[in-house]
Amino acid sequence: MTVPQPDLPALPAELSSLVLDNLREVPDFPEPGVLFRDITPLLANGEAFARFVDGLATHYRGHVDAVAGLESRGFILAAPLAVHLGLPLIVVRKGGKLPGPVLGVDYELEYGSARMELRAETVVPGQRVLVIDDVLATGGTAAASIALLEEAGAEVVGLCMLLELAGLGGRSKLPGRRIDSVVTFASS
Repeated sequence: MTVPQPDLPALPAELSSLVLDNLREVPDFPEPGVLFRDITPLLANGEAFARFVDGLATHYRGHVDAVAGLESRGFILAAPLAVHLGLPLIVVRKGGKLPGPVLGVDYELEYGSARMELRAETVVPGQRVLVIDDVLATGGTAAASIALLEEAGAEVVGLCMLLELAGLGGRSKLPGRRIDSVVTFASS
C-alpha cells in the first residue's frame, strides 16, 4: 500500500529527552508483570510540556491540515498541538461516546472487540490529518482509527506516538504508514 507522506525529517532528539526526563515507570501496574509508563509527570511539568508541544508544532507546521486525537490520552496531546498550529481537532472516540450520527469501525482485540467512532462532519474530504496517541502497542486502535478517518475522506499523512512498545508489534498493523514515535521501548 502506498500512503502519501509528508517530507519530514525524524523528530528532534530533544523531544525524546523531554519525555524520558518526565516519565515515571510503575512496576506491576495495572497487574503483576506489567511495567506501566506514566506520562503524567510530563503533563504536570508545564514548562516541559509546553516545550514538547512547541517542538511538535515546529516539526509538523505546514505539513498537516488537522490533528486527530485518539481516546483518551491522545486528546491530551492532540488538543494543545491543534491549538498551537491553529488547526481543527478531530476526536476519535470509543464506541457509544458521541451523539449521532457517527461513522464507526469495529476491530478485534486480543480478547474480544472494540469500536471507534467520529462525527463525519469534523473531517473535510482531502484534509491531511496527523493522528496522535500516547502509546503504540498492538496497533489495533491506530489501524481502526485510520480506517475510520479515511472512510470520512481524510488523507492520513502520519502518526505521532508519544511512546511505542515495539515488542508488541503495532507497526505490523500499519504497513506503509509514517510513524513518528517520540520514545521507543524494545519490550512492553
